[in-house]
Amino acid sequence: MSTAPAIAYAQCWEDADVLLEALDVRPGQRCLSIASGGDNTLALLAKAPASVTAVDLNPAQIACLELRVAAYRELEHPQVLELLGSSPSRRRGALYRRCRALLSTEARGFWDARDEDIERGAAAAGRFERYLALFRERVLPLIHPRRRVERLLLGGTPAEREAFYAREWDSFAWRSVFRLFFSRAVMGLAGRNRAYFRYAQGSIAQHLLERLRHACTVLDPAQNPYLQWILTGFHPHALPFALRPENFDAIRANLDRLQWRCARLEDHLADAAGEGVDRCNLSDAFEYLPQDRYEQVLLMLLRAARPGCRLAYWNLLVPRRRPEALALALRPLLAQSARLHAADKAFFYGDFVLEEVA
Repeated sequence: MSTAPAIAYAQCWEDADVLLEALDVRPGQRCLSIASGGDNTLALLAKAPASVTAVDLNPAQIACLELRVAAYRELEHPQVLELLGSSPSRRRGALYRRCRALLSTEARGFWDARDEDIERGAAAAGRFERYLALFRERVLPLIHPRRRVERLLLGGTPAEREAFYAREWDSFAWRSVFRLFFSRAVMGLAGRNRAYFRYAQGSIAQHLLERLRHACTVLDPAQNPYLQWILTGFHPHALPFALRPENFDAIRANLDRLQWRCARLEDHLADAAGEGVDRCNLSDAFEYLPQDRYEQVLLMLLRAARPGCRLAYWNLLVPRRRPEALALALRPLLAQSARLHAADKAFFYGDFVLEEVA
């Protein structure tokens, strides 16, 4: 008996502001994007490229993208926020029914079977988002009361953020519980597929704890939609790029430039050879590949790329950067990568990589 595919990520957990500045998408360019939750693929449309092709091996991720496209076509901006869960709502079922006719048969069947996910907000429906909800609802209140969470998210000056984190947040209990909940073993059971950690190096929990401190002190929590969702389950003060009101109309106007395909990235590149691509949002796709397969995919991307094509991707704990064998073909933009990684509001990644076809 077959089972329906599961959503791994119901929203994108890579900072679209970092992505867009890195790729510098220009009107008329052709973009390739890992679909994931769909948000960052839609963000690319705001820059008026000639086309955006979204690819994902998991049909559930394609269904997430399709629902967003239907919502942008059918709903107004505040209603999209309600449907996805960024803002409170008691009418998500009705909003979904308005979008339903615009979905493919496959996506319609997928979401029709997920009434509870729709009622909670479609952006909360992934395995990773449910894991974060478990932390937020069951674990976090044991250490930090709601008023302290709200205070953290108000931000303040860098000095105020640093003092608050050291004085009121960074307790022994907090560090101990965090290290346990975000350990490789616990995350493998409930948060991420264990296969995702196959090539990971070092302590996941310690890495996340250090990056969280960066997000709470060096960066401003009041401007961080990713941190706000983790700690509250919605977006009280800040929104990711694709969900900001000022970007809504531009994305909606360019939806006809978007196409999607359920396939492995390698298979898509093999089938689309010769079409030419200018910008690539590769999410953290290389995190799950062995080194030799990563290099094979890079070669396929180079064959598909036009001169000056940019590749952007994230590493969590698996170091992936252009091998020396491709030094003449692919140029790392190291200074820009480092600057953008320091500003990355989706704070948990260990590295952000930006490379350009020479």
